[in-house]
Amino acid sequence: MPEPEGVVHKLYMERELPPKVAEVARLQGEDADRKSLMIEQLRDMIYEKGECIPHRVDDDYLIKFLRARFWNVLHAYNLMVRYYTFRESNPEFYENVNPMSLRSLGDDDIISISPYRDQEGRRVICFKFGKWRPNKIPIVDLFRATMLLLEVGSLEPQSQVLGGIGIMDLEGLSYNHAWNLTPSVAQKMLALLATSMPLRTSQIHIVNQGWMFDTVFQIFKPFLTDKMRQRLFFHGTDRASLHKYIDPEALPERYGGTKPEYPYTYWLEHLSRVEQIVDELQQLGYVSDPLLED
Repeated sequence: MPEPEGVVHKLYMERELPPKVAEVARLQGEDADRKSLMIEQLRDMIYEKGECIPHRVDDDYLIKFLRARFWNVLHAYNLMVRYYTFRESNPEFYENVNPMSLRSLGDDDIISISPYRDQEGRRVICFKFGKWRPNKIPIVDLFRATMLLLEVGSLEPQSQVLGGIGIMDLEGLSYNHAWNLTPSVAQKMLALLATSMPLRTSQIHIVNQGWMFDTVFQIFKPFLTDKMRQRLFFHGTDRASLHKYIDPEALPERYGGTKPEYPYTYWLEHLSRVEQIVDELQQLGYVSDPLLED
């Protein structure tokens, strides 16, 4: 499926940060004079404590954990332990998963990722859970697609610093959906979005929630920490409320923005053709589609 003219779904892998992002990184604790020392401290901690065995310990890999926890070495280490624990507990989310097999989530318009960034430079991902049909797409595929997005996003230095934004569109949420959202599912969703991945979800915006939302939210409430609650924003159908946080220039028309919406499929097809991304994902246990490799 060719991309529309002038629209580029691309991951920016350059190590050097744009000046504005570099300033944000500095305010978060990234110090060029101490960077190498802190990377080495994290590497030493991994070897000394031995609570996880990462598949890589090179500088680029460790930096994304340090950035995700504002260069606090102990917190970065704890995040790494949680990340590998989550992977070991849920190998079905990535092991021998072909990213292109998840294109149905784009075809059904369940997930979309914008090629545009918000006013702070963050990527915006939209989840339309009301369009999910559990009898057609198993819930494990939702986890696979979300984990894939976060793994790929964590490769991008700018996103490592700025994090990302999620829009949870709950229009059409029904009992059929709620039946599939068990406490175990809620815990895993929060682990992906908040506690166990080396990429921060800076904000989660709930829109178009209806009468079923209260029932579903009760499942999540026991697992929400104060920090998680501070990242949640509820807007209903009030687009002006959403625009206080995300400029309409970065939003699709569906949410009162100015941009068209593009399917998840464009993003997958871009990933499948970038050798560095394919290699990174294969190291993590994913498999590639030989029909789509250059």
